[in-house]
Amino acid sequence: MHPHHDISNAVCLRWSALSDCGKVRKNNEDSFLGVQFDAREVRLLGKLGEASLDSADMAFAVSDGVGGAMAGEFASRITVEKITRLMPRAFKQAAAGISSGRPDVLAELFTQIHRAITHLGESYEECRGMGATLSLCWFTPGRMVFAHVGDSRIYYLPASGGMKQITEDDTFVGWLRRNGRLSEYEARNHPARNRLQKALGGGNQFVDPQVGAVAFEKGDTFVLCTDGVVDGLFDHAIAECIRTPGTPDPAQRLVRAAVEQSGRDNTTAVVVEVL
Repeated sequence: MHPHHDISNAVCLRWSALSDCGKVRKNNEDSFLGVQFDAREVRLLGKLGEASLDSADMAFAVSDGVGGAMAGEFASRITVEKITRLMPRAFKQAAAGISSGRPDVLAELFTQIHRAITHLGESYEECRGMGATLSLCWFTPGRMVFAHVGDSRIYYLPASGGMKQITEDDTFVGWLRRNGRLSEYEARNHPARNRLQKALGGGNQFVDPQVGAVAFEKGDTFVLCTDGVVDGLFDHAIAECIRTPGTPDPAQRLVRAAVEQSGRDNTTAVVVEVL
């Protein structure tokens, strides 16, 4: 068989996503998003699925609204609209070999969302101070580029074992933790743990997302989650939840376990497995 007929080399992604209100909150300000896109169009993905990266890229995101019931809803709607506009253009540039463009496109995407949320906050009384976290992964064959603002998280679980949080929490407590001044346990119980230093909108003047990339291979897994998951589960428990096979799907396992343990906040997870 000719190598270019060999389908087994195609990289496939399997994803699952779930968002839960938790036990305390009345409304869900969290949202998640999955899209598949090429140079021409963007297709919204459902909560569960499997697709090849052969002809189209994929992006997944989680967002946690800050400051008012409408925040999460608006932020996610704006995010979808901006992604739909920007991603095909980015795909086209990457295909043309202008691949340094990926992190730049994501930074531009975040700036546009930030401006749109800020504009809403200034235009409508009920939207004043409204903001949102956003963590986004863009998958192309062999490489995942990410951008992040806030205290939602992206974890990387290599096939070889272990787990690494690749985003930095934009909180003072996150800074203390990174500088070795707090343990994971202390950070999780710190009274100021939810105080954001950066968000999209939310009265911040500039948004400067953390942007990075990870080379991945078959068997690797990525987890995107809002702080509701972290509130319920320590890192080792998140890893265990993902690595212990079982039904239902990994995102459901994760969200259910977190809500059972805590449930004080909206709880959202997207799990992306490289097949």
